[in-house]
Amino acid sequence: MKCLGKRRGQAAAFLPLCWLFLKILQPGHSHLYNNRYAGDKVIRFIPKTEEEAYALKKISYQLKVDLWQPSSISYVSEGTVTDVHIPQNGSRALLAFLQEASIQYKVLIEDLQKALEKGSSLHTQRNRRSLSGYNYEVYHSLEEIQNWMHHLNKTHSGLIHMFSIGRSYEGRSLFILKLGRRSRLKRAVWIDCGIHAREWIGPAFCQWFVKEALLTYKSDPTMRKMLNHLYFYIMPVFNVDGYHFSWTNDRFWRKTRSRNSRFRCRGVDANRNWKVKWCDEGASMHPCDDTYCGPFPESEPEVKAVANFLRKHRKHIRAYLSFHAYAQMLLYPYSYKYATIPNFSCVESAAYKAVNALQSVYGVRYRYGPASTTLYVSSGSSMDWAYKNGIPYAFAFELRDTGYFGFLLPEMLIKPTCTETMLAVKNITMHLLKKCP
Repeated sequence: MKCLGKRRGQAAAFLPLCWLFLKILQPGHSHLYNNRYAGDKVIRFIPKTEEEAYALKKISYQLKVDLWQPSSISYVSEGTVTDVHIPQNGSRALLAFLQEASIQYKVLIEDLQKALEKGSSLHTQRNRRSLSGYNYEVYHSLEEIQNWMHHLNKTHSGLIHMFSIGRSYEGRSLFILKLGRRSRLKRAVWIDCGIHAREWIGPAFCQWFVKEALLTYKSDPTMRKMLNHLYFYIMPVFNVDGYHFSWTNDRFWRKTRSRNSRFRCRGVDANRNWKVKWCDEGASMHPCDDTYCGPFPESEPEVKAVANFLRKHRKHIRAYLSFHAYAQMLLYPYSYKYATIPNFSCVESAAYKAVNALQSVYGVRYRYGPASTTLYVSSGSSMDWAYKNGIPYAFAFELRDTGYFGFLLPEMLIKPTCTETMLAVKNITMHLLKKCP
């Protein structure tokens, strides 16, 4: 290709095109994340006995698998649905072990790289940055989400106020959208998404919620009542550093990005870092584990900033909603112990109505109940902390799916997932505005 030999003016204009063409010709350019997941698999097994569970824990530890479900090896026991992401060089050993031990398994994702590229349009040319035509049916980078927040703050000042509650470990602003018709004394609902970096459907829902609120405020009596009587504090991306890293380096990163003085491993599980039975069952003290609780409660600046904000406004905040993936569950306290919360009947009633409303859209079933019995026991969670600090309605959503796509929920499923979840959230919100039955 002749890029030289043109007149200087033409050559100057043509150089960027030459550079782009050469970039396209580079091998592997079209692969996301430098093709790092090529040949990796996601495998599901359900141990039938405690002996099988012990053997599976041992081999998983030896092969250093990336556990997708449950979040810690310690949770693997008889009957536990276990999904593991195993690199190409370890998958043969794992499959050979499973076959030799006659342990039943299912390959959920044959080639993780192919699945990643098939389910995403990140590699295609599209107008992602246009704010007037912002696309809510694709996943957005942190920069795009924050630009979108700034744009809404300028264009919808009557219903939206944007502010920062602090900075992350790497110095990024922790932005919040305050949504609602302005008035002095109003109760409020807190919503956060993306506490775990790889759970991209969470931030997609937070954006969807804001979009729906703004679009339907005048036409939908329920939405109008919600925004007239309540404020919504919405944090589209809680774990900003981890989320950014999941776009640039490792799609399946979970934790924050803080450094540890004694270990090379980075990050803390931001949902094990809260001061409620901190670093007890379901949390790890080892910095290299995905459920690492941190060196002390609220060690992560992101957790500290949100905890400070909630403490300051806890008299007005009546509900705490946190969005995760994947499992299709609606969870409420307690997570750290097997016990019934004092206002169980009210919370259980709200959850029951919410999952029924969600199911009415596409027939998708969600399990609901106390997190400890419905999912597993975990200490130091944001949901338990919110409840223990006086917020009477505290819920954690585990959005779609149940493992077929796992963390790689395709963009074509953003709209149905958010549409059904929207109904569940509206039900919980309206429950707040009524006296508990």
